[in-house]
Amino acid sequence: MDLFRTKPIQQDVAADTGMRRDLNAFDLTMLGIGAIIGAGIFVLTGISAATQSGPAIVLSFVVAGVGCACAALAYAELAASIGGCGSAYGYGYAGFGEFPGWVIGWMLIAEYAIAVSAVSVGWSGYFNTALESVGMGLPHSLLHGPFDATPGIVNLPAVGIVLALVVLLASGAKISARANEVMVFIKLAAVALFIGVALFHVNAANWHPFIPPVEATPAVAGGGFDWNMKLIELLTAGAGGGTHFGVAGIFGGAAIIFFAYLGFDAVSTSAEETANPQRDLPIGIIGSLVICTVLYIVVSGLLTGIVSYHELNVPSPVAYALLKIGQNWAAGMISLGAIAGLTTVCLVMYYGLTRLLYAIARDGLLPRSLATLSPKSRSPVRIILFSGAVMVFMSGFVSLGNLASLTNFATLAAFIVVCVGTILLRRKRPDLPRPFKTPGYPFVPILGTVVCGYLMLNLSVTTWLAFVAWMSIGLVIYFGYSYSHSVLAVREK
Repeated sequence: MDLFRTKPIQQDVAADTGMRRDLNAFDLTMLGIGAIIGAGIFVLTGISAATQSGPAIVLSFVVAGVGCACAALAYAELAASIGGCGSAYGYGYAGFGEFPGWVIGWMLIAEYAIAVSAVSVGWSGYFNTALESVGMGLPHSLLHGPFDATPGIVNLPAVGIVLALVVLLASGAKISARANEVMVFIKLAAVALFIGVALFHVNAANWHPFIPPVEATPAVAGGGFDWNMKLIELLTAGAGGGTHFGVAGIFGGAAIIFFAYLGFDAVSTSAEETANPQRDLPIGIIGSLVICTVLYIVVSGLLTGIVSYHELNVPSPVAYALLKIGQNWAAGMISLGAIAGLTTVCLVMYYGLTRLLYAIARDGLLPRSLATLSPKSRSPVRIILFSGAVMVFMSGFVSLGNLASLTNFATLAAFIVVCVGTILLRRKRPDLPRPFKTPGYPFVPILGTVVCGYLMLNLSVTTWLAFVAWMSIGLVIYFGYSYSHSVLAVREK
């Protein structure tokens, strides 16, 4: 059984693969910003500050940003030299072998699919708030699925946004990119509005202490096991309970707000729809990450400067902070920006999922009948419809809860594969044309591997168990179907 058979590397990354090459560097940068700025900046900044790092949330963003920057540079090198719409899955398949490629592809499916479903539920909350502001709020039964903590019938707005994105993506990549750009400008305007207002209401006393002293996490009622404990705490201190704040809280906060950086890797799935991938992919990946990191640091610093971090553990901390300082009009505008922001996150992550599934199906690891393109839009419509149906069910009826943190795990693991893959391919294929080379090699990919690995240890025990369960399903599919049906397996027969 050859689990490490590799597929050939496509030397001409700009070759015709059947998809329309309509996207340019600006489109890719907007796609990256569309995916990155969303739930992270509008939700997780406050929650992470209140529960993990305090005002030092700024440093949490720096730590997470360093890991992402290293991975982004490695992504840029592999995207420019290997290409393909499979992102890290394709790089792993070409560099490590089929089984490692499948593992990373299966993790990326979790990243994209769960992220879309989780963010669509958040979108539903903001959308209903907007309806309530004009006296048209939906009843509880149409805002919660049957398996929520407070059961309902279906989360109707979440289902609605996913169905709308199905139609948009089926229309083609260029139309989707244009819609994304409009919404990106709206949410960037909302972020700029917050910065402009918050600058004049900062109270420096809220930044003291900048790094709050370590506190023990409250014990579980009845003395039970704390499943939300970080794995690194379990490994170093046993099951006695976790902590938050202090220096360790900075890393714990970084592991949480890492969700805020999800999406720039989805840019690499557009390789086969980019006019000049060797030039435009690195620009889109690195450019979007740099812009968003700067905005994250500024917003998180101002957020904890205008309101005490103790008060920020709320669903919409940015709007809440503006309400606290009496800027009700700005809070309303921010809510509109949040709706646009969450929409683009869903759009780009859904786009990345469909291109990833298309690449996997084209390689035969999933039924090849899925890997067909629409004659009109040149988009994988079958996969768009199939994955859309699954996410409609997840968004409307299933309560994801803490499972959303599985996206962080999957992304961190993918980043590690990309960083390590850059090193291995430099050694295995020194002759491979590399229009873009990772600067600071090999220090940068090694640093990215270490930072991402440490952030994985700062995720909860529940997240690790969810990962084991998800990978168990993936192994059953691979050995039950993928191994014997892959293109490489068929060629060997």
